[in-house]
Amino acid sequence: MKGEKFVIQGLGGRRVLEGDVEVRGAKNAVLKALAASVLFNDTVRFQNVPRIEDVLRAGDILRALGADVTLEDGVPRAVTISKTFQTELPRDIAAKLRASIVFTGPILARFGKVSFPHPGGCVIGERPIDLFLSGFEKMGARIKNREKSYDIIADGGVLKGAEIFFRNQSVTATETLMMAAVLARGETVLLNAAREPEVESLAQFLNSCGAKIEGAGTSAIVIKGTKLLSAGARVYTTPPDRIEAGSFLILGALAAKKLTIRNCDPSHVMSLIETLRATGVSIQTARDSIIVEGRGTPQSLRSVHVKTAEYPGFPTDIQAPMTIFLTQTSGRAMVFETIFEGRLGYVEDIIRMGARIDVCDPHRVIIHGPTPLRGRELQGPDLRAGLAFVIAGIIAKGESVVHNVYNIDRGYERIEERLRGIGVDIQRTQ
Repeated sequence: MKGEKFVIQGLGGRRVLEGDVEVRGAKNAVLKALAASVLFNDTVRFQNVPRIEDVLRAGDILRALGADVTLEDGVPRAVTISKTFQTELPRDIAAKLRASIVFTGPILARFGKVSFPHPGGCVIGERPIDLFLSGFEKMGARIKNREKSYDIIADGGVLKGAEIFFRNQSVTATETLMMAAVLARGETVLLNAAREPEVESLAQFLNSCGAKIEGAGTSAIVIKGTKLLSAGARVYTTPPDRIEAGSFLILGALAAKKLTIRNCDPSHVMSLIETLRATGVSIQTARDSIIVEGRGTPQSLRSVHVKTAEYPGFPTDIQAPMTIFLTQTSGRAMVFETIFEGRLGYVEDIIRMGARIDVCDPHRVIIHGPTPLRGRELQGPDLRAGLAFVIAGIIAKGESVVHNVYNIDRGYERIEERLRGIGVDIQRTQ
C-alpha cells in the first residue's frame, strides 16, 4: 500500500544469510500475456502469476474494458473477452502503468481502433512511444494525438502486414507489434527485434493456440496473420523472473554464507553470473536453481566494469543492485548505463550512505571500493532502484528506512517475507 516503508537492521558487512529463496513469475512476461488475451475467442488461463501491483493494475484495465476476469487472491487467473469489450483504455490506470501500452496492439488488431493516454511508470528517463506509433502507421493505421492521448484507427478496420525495423531494440515494442501482427492481414517482419526470453515465452504460447510466429528469440521475427486464437485447455505458465533471480544472486554474493535461489532459469542471467564470477564470487548452477556461496569478505572480491545492453547483455534492470555490489569490491569500476538516461539518479543516495562514487554524466559513474555503507532514510525512486536500496540497507551498518515501498511492490511479491526467510531483519510498517 502507498505510504508503507521497510525498516531494515543492517548486517554491517557480515555474511550471515543462508537458506533457500524462491523466484516468482516474471512481471515482464505475465503483463504481456494478459494483454494477449484480447487475441482469443475463448478463455485464457494463467498460472505462476505474481501478486504484484503492476499485475493487479493490468487486471483492473481488463475489467474496466469489459473483460470477464477471474481473480484468485486478487490476481487475474482467467480472462475472457466479452462482446461488450471497449477500446479506450481507462485513463486513471493506464496513465500510471507503463505496460498499459501493450494492450494497444491486440486491441487495435482485433477491433480496428484503440484510444489510450500516454503511458506512465517509473521515472527513469525519457521513454518515448514513437516505435509503437510508427509501427502501427506502417501497418496501415492512422494516428491522432490529442493532449497526451492517442486515437488510432486501422484503415478499413484491419491492420496490414508490414516490414518494421526497430532503430532501437525494445522489448515492449517488439511484443506489442508482434501481437498486433497475429491478426493482421498478410505477413509482418520485425527486424532488430528484442531477443529477451519473455518475447519467446509469449510467442510459444500464442503459437500453441494457433498463431504463426517464427524467429521469436532472435532479431528477426516473421508473423503471418491469422484468425482469432483459441486457448482450449492450454494454460499460460509465467516463466521465472530473471531480474528477481539476479537481484537475489547479488544479495547472496554480498551477504550470504550459502544461498540457493530456486525456481529460476540460470541461462536467463548468464551475463550477470559470468560478471560476478569474474569478481571472484562462487556460483554453481543447476537446471532450475543457482547456489552462491560467500567466501571471505566482499572486500576480497575484485571490481569489474559493467555496461548494460539489450539481452543477452547485462540487464539494465539489474544495474542498480550491481552498483551496490561494486561499492563493496576492491578497486575501481565504471558502470555505463546505455538504455535509460535517468537510471543512475539513485546514486546520490548511495553516496550519502558512504559510497565513493564519481558521477561522470547521466550514463556513467565510477565506483571506488570498498567502502562500508551506513544506514539512512531513503526514498525509493523507482522499482529497481527501490530494491537496490533494500540491498544497500541489508549490508549497511545500522538501521535503514526505505520509503515508497509501493514502487517495490510493483515488481516484487511480498519481498520482505522472502528476505526474512533467509535471515534479513526487515519489517513493513506504515
